[in-house]
Amino acid sequence: MGETQQYHSYIQPFLDYIKFEKRYSSHTLLAYETDINSFFDFLQTTYGDTDIKSISLSYIRTWLASLKEQKITSRSINRKISSLRSFFKYHLKRGAINVTPMANVIAPKVEKRLPVFIKEKDTQKLLEVLNTNTEDWKSVNAKMLISLFYATGMRLSELINLKEKHIDSGLSQIKVLGKGNKERLLPVNKEIVAMINEYRKLKLEIAEADQEVLLITEKGKRLYPKYAWLLVNQYLGEASSLDKKSPHVLRHSFATHLMNNGADLNAVKELLGHSSLAATQVYTHNTIEKLKDVYKKAHPKA
Repeated sequence: MGETQQYHSYIQPFLDYIKFEKRYSSHTLLAYETDINSFFDFLQTTYGDTDIKSISLSYIRTWLASLKEQKITSRSINRKISSLRSFFKYHLKRGAINVTPMANVIAPKVEKRLPVFIKEKDTQKLLEVLNTNTEDWKSVNAKMLISLFYATGMRLSELINLKEKHIDSGLSQIKVLGKGNKERLLPVNKEIVAMINEYRKLKLEIAEADQEVLLITEKGKRLYPKYAWLLVNQYLGEASSLDKKSPHVLRHSFATHLMNNGADLNAVKELLGHSSLAATQVYTHNTIEKLKDVYKKAHPKA
């Protein structure tokens, strides 16, 4: 990291705060650190040594203009703005600054991206393929990963960190530790419970298998993100013609299929572990398309 030494005494306490008090994920921490360091590198290069209290709106605007010149996307710029907002808000509360330079910063509009999902009939085909192909540990893992992603809508980080003790076979539910260390309970059907129990039995055959987390590699170590991502990508590639083939596609499919079958928006929000309804509302898109189709076919004046 090209962290400017002059600002280290401001940057490090903030990073410690979001790590230990806010308990942000390592992925989010890295994003904040990268954004804040790049801003202060720009500040140093453009304006020289600048006291933190002297950073004004015009400095922020110059930085944003430079990002646009570099053809940085609106989505990435918004993330950087969000990182800086949190940074200056933290120091405003601490009394290091008297006013935040972010107060009148307007974030660029971001075009809404519709979620990529698998059609329900294709999901059934995918699960059938997984059920017939369990010859080695990787294919067993593929079955577990894809089945659990689609059955629960979990994030990749939540699934690979899922602990055995958080699975309640009797009540058919799983406790998940989500963003910001928020816990939520997810219901699962008896088929998933049976699959998990079978996986646990198979784990006993692997020497020195990690018994704390549910999912492990063929060497008995806990799954790492790239292992899971590549496996899901491979099987989705074989079973669908989608451009995107990541674990998140299965989360999108879980939510979209629930909405299309009449699930309440608030319930889907809770299942996904979203902090606000705004993030969940993107899944109403397909329901509305379905309603338009019904309207066109059924309404005499359509």
